[in-house]
Amino acid sequence: MKCGPKTPTPAVIHGLEMRTSDALDMRARCAARGLQALGVEEGATIAMVLRNCIVSLEMMRAADLCGAYLVPVNWHLTDRELEHILVDSGAIVIVCGAEFLERITALRPGVRCIVAGARAGPGDSWENLALTGPPVTGDPVMHRSNIVYTSGTTGTPKGVVRAPVTAAQRQGQLTIARQVYGIGDGALRTIICGPLYHGAPNFIATSALAVGGLIVLVDRFDPEELLQLIERHHITHLHLVPTMMVRLLNLSADVRQRHDLSSLKFVCHAAAPCPPAIKQAMIAWFGLIVHEYYGGTETGPAVFCRAEEALRHPGSVGRPLPGVELAILDSEGALLPPGVAGEIFIANSLFPDFTYRNRPDERRAIERDGKVTVGDIGYVDDDGFLYLCDRTRDMYISGGVNIYSVEIENEILSLDGVRDCAVFGIPDKEMGEVGCALVVLEDGASLNPSAIQVELQRTLARYKIPRRIEIRPSLPREDSGKLFKRQLREPFWRSAGRQI
Repeated sequence: MKCGPKTPTPAVIHGLEMRTSDALDMRARCAARGLQALGVEEGATIAMVLRNCIVSLEMMRAADLCGAYLVPVNWHLTDRELEHILVDSGAIVIVCGAEFLERITALRPGVRCIVAGARAGPGDSWENLALTGPPVTGDPVMHRSNIVYTSGTTGTPKGVVRAPVTAAQRQGQLTIARQVYGIGDGALRTIICGPLYHGAPNFIATSALAVGGLIVLVDRFDPEELLQLIERHHITHLHLVPTMMVRLLNLSADVRQRHDLSSLKFVCHAAAPCPPAIKQAMIAWFGLIVHEYYGGTETGPAVFCRAEEALRHPGSVGRPLPGVELAILDSEGALLPPGVAGEIFIANSLFPDFTYRNRPDERRAIERDGKVTVGDIGYVDDDGFLYLCDRTRDMYISGGVNIYSVEIENEILSLDGVRDCAVFGIPDKEMGEVGCALVVLEDGASLNPSAIQVELQRTLARYKIPRRIEIRPSLPREDSGKLFKRQLREPFWRSAGRQI
């Protein structure tokens, strides 16, 4: 009895669409040839404004084959923010979803746009590039990392540009992928829950493809759908942020027990502090497979905490990974002993050095003795475990997304009738933190919190608009004008038992 031809195993699934590894690679190689014909040479920059889709993965592979820098752009941004990134990055080609084409062409009329998901004419659609050959062969001379834009203390996005990856660093990153994300330990089947314009989902997706794993892409995170997909596709690996964990735990016991999650082998989380009670509840549900890591866009994953360690050291984010040096320094740069909080500085030899695109001075400002800081305050215990305490930078994290207060304050202060304001994060059970704005009005001004939120929708992405706005008669400032923001934050955080 003869068997029919074996059905190819998909490497990527997105809804009803799927792609095998060979098909994805061939389409990416054809697209890379097309991009080269448009002038994309080694070291050039391409921007990607796409929702989670299979074309995103093809685009990432094609950019790597060209030896180009890829800029994944957050499509939630306002036109002003989006334009800044597209201009600052120097992208010579932009690949975007059809729903974003009108915005992109209005912001960058002189830049070539390639449309994904629609045929816009010869040479203007991704399908045209991916279906016409010949494909490129071999690999580029040098592999380049993505340029990820991360906001600075002013709120203006900064592009983190790394030097080309050496062979040793590439091997080191595979080591990180194995330890931090569990990638490489046997068969891998993962769901990308977060947007691919974020560093971690992007890194996990490319690493999973490299080891022949299965990737299931979702448009947005839905806790019950996630459980359904884990059972349906026998998912082995997950990357979450604490907000997702809270939403999973908020499901009813009936829903949580309805699905078979026994295929799960490795779950990791990061992007925001996780309350110990949430971590312990997830471990009680999923087992000793829920691990945590800490790092930033600038440092890469730097600290890791296994589930067993989290139970023994509640609240810790772990110990430095191999190849990572960590120091806790005071304001003068002196090394602090265990138990004493200071600014966290990190050197990660497994990631190439970086600069901020067009802002070398800001890169130098965050470095001490070869180590850089992302502005967090913490301490290590006698066993070398790191604990986060607070932030030096005026920033809060809501649902795993960095939000910078100064940018929002500037927009509020620009409104007629506003005299003063302060924006900061306050605790929220689901999002970790949400924005709170305290606003002082000019005499006779008629603004109210709802009106301020409506005005902010004109200039800020929706997720940046403070959830809570209060009108205050004054704000505590010293004679120099310095705002005592910690004094404002403290009443909101007192009952939370944490400051971050």
